[in-house]
Amino acid sequence: MNTPNIAQEDILNAFNYRHATKEFDASKTLTDNQINFILKTANLSPSSFGFEPWHFIVVQDKALRELLKPVAWGAPLKLDTASHFILGLSMKAPMVKHDSEYIMHMMKDVKQLPTDVIDMYSKFYREFQERDFDLDTDKKLFDWSSKQTYIALGNMMTAAALTGIDSCPIEGFHQEKAEALLKDKFGVDTNKYGLSFMAAFGYRKADPEFAKSRRNIEDIVTWK
Repeated sequence: MNTPNIAQEDILNAFNYRHATKEFDASKTLTDNQINFILKTANLSPSSFGFEPWHFIVVQDKALRELLKPVAWGAPLKLDTASHFILGLSMKAPMVKHDSEYIMHMMKDVKQLPTDVIDMYSKFYREFQERDFDLDTDKKLFDWSSKQTYIALGNMMTAAALTGIDSCPIEGFHQEKAEALLKDKFGVDTNKYGLSFMAAFGYRKADPEFAKSRRNIEDIVTWK
């Protein structure tokens, strides 16, 4: 494995280039290699305890995109023009609670940890949920999963920007109605998964109207 050596100026240029693209050029489509690269960065993203509490649905079917429009007020123009449209799902309590079958599967089958390490990991994870972060409700557990899924979203958008691909994260949707649709039309088990975000990828139709604005770095960083 080679040590990365990407120039800092190139990375910062990608961050400056990236913006929340409101409308994409519908005539331009990402290749399979490009979208699979973006999805692979999600797959390689870090998560708390390494439990990967996420799933991503790539919605390319035009009829399904149309069904999303009434429940996602922030998405219609992106649904019409984006090359690829992704739904970011996060696991709910039955999947991520410390004693769930999924967590045991991750430790035993995916990570292939020895029994004594599984016992130790399980103890730490239970204490993390019950004592350290007080994750004692279904809502808290889903919000914790969503925090992990947003790491993957950030990595997907950054990877896209680094390769000249545009993106837009979307939270403009009615969560309850959207999840009802996912259950009815997308085959999602909404007892296990909830919708955290939508994200569109493609190529911008036009450059942003306004320059990127941010607070001064001195206003957001404190050195002690």
